[in-house]
Amino acid sequence: MSGHTVPADFSGHMLDLDEDEDLEVFSKNISLGDGNPMPNSPGSMVNQYRLEDDEEHQDANTKDLFITVDKPESHVTAIETFIMYRVTTKTTRGEFDSSEYEVRRRYQDFLWLRSRLEEIHPTLIVHPLPEKFVMKGMMDRFNNDFIETRRRALHRFLNKIAEHPILSFSEHFKVFLTAEDLTAHRKQGAGFLSRMGETMKAVANSVRGLKNRSEEFTEMQEYVEDFGYKISSLDRVAQRITKEQREYLDELKQYGPTYTQWAGFEEELGDPLKGMASCVELCSKETEEQVHHLSEVLIPTLHEYVLCTETLKAVMRRRDNIQAEFEAKNEALVSRKVDQETLQEEVDGLADRMEQANNALKGDWSYWKNGMRTDLKSAFISTAEKNVDYYEKCLAVWESFLMSQRVESSDQRDAEDVS
Repeated sequence: MSGHTVPADFSGHMLDLDEDEDLEVFSKNISLGDGNPMPNSPGSMVNQYRLEDDEEHQDANTKDLFITVDKPESHVTAIETFIMYRVTTKTTRGEFDSSEYEVRRRYQDFLWLRSRLEEIHPTLIVHPLPEKFVMKGMMDRFNNDFIETRRRALHRFLNKIAEHPILSFSEHFKVFLTAEDLTAHRKQGAGFLSRMGETMKAVANSVRGLKNRSEEFTEMQEYVEDFGYKISSLDRVAQRITKEQREYLDELKQYGPTYTQWAGFEEELGDPLKGMASCVELCSKETEEQVHHLSEVLIPTLHEYVLCTETLKAVMRRRDNIQAEFEAKNEALVSRKVDQETLQEEVDGLADRMEQANNALKGDWSYWKNGMRTDLKSAFISTAEKNVDYYEKCLAVWESFLMSQRVESSDQRDAEDVS
């Protein structure tokens, strides 16, 4: 099919948004990005955009790990109140003792899993979890909307790991999905002193800085910074639009009944006023659906990749720390006359570690970008289709009202002519 396609690499096509002027993205130019005029029919424009099959993503027929997060339950103890989620797993993998598992996990368990994956695979991109604290606009972390939003994010987190070619085979992931109680496993992580030592080492390496970071990783760093700025701007705009649409919906819900009340006092205007009330009510329902779509599809996807930006920055820092440690040991080896054999072993070990870290990041970088593009394209196209559907339905409502009034006026003129 000929037609316009979404650019495969949109890093250069993303909107440059100023924080105070980001609503200027709504241009009045009615041409497409390549300069061709927009098709007359909105439907024909939408049909030109279709998601391409991503060969690097698992096909549904080859998927062997299915995970569901559902049924949140509130638990109250003497010192805290928390939510437990049911995690159901179905699998055909041979390393699992059973084909089905059902466990209950709280948010802290998800944090444990993610920290262990990052600890063992420091330069793999582990999908972000939803924020630990209450999100903006949700005052109660036990609010049903908040719990449902978090449930969906936790579900997506586990399924992102399940789809990952390396992380999905982690022993810690298997334990998370199968163990009835994680208490003993959670105590097996790095101790406090060990973590403090790693932190101090990372601080020392960051202060020392890198001398020979390759251009490839410098370009990655620049991409992450640019991507983070732009996706954050789009996230702000989308949240602002959704907030304004909710306010518009509230106004519509007050607007319609006014026409109905007015119709009771104006006998001659009764039918047109009731028609207006009906149109407003129908448009209110369509607006409610549109707001729901923005809240459930577009905003979660954009915000998820805002969090991904912070994950990417942390991965880049860990990679840089590994290289900085290697460079420091290598310099020490060159300058020292004693203990060279011991230092040489350390340098060789760090060289291997750095090579493994670089290769892991380069492979995962391509995998992550493919997933990101698929996710964002899907959200954008779905939003575009929903917008077209919304405006076409509202347009049909008002056109129907106008047609009914024209027919009524014509009938009145005919009656007057007969009389």
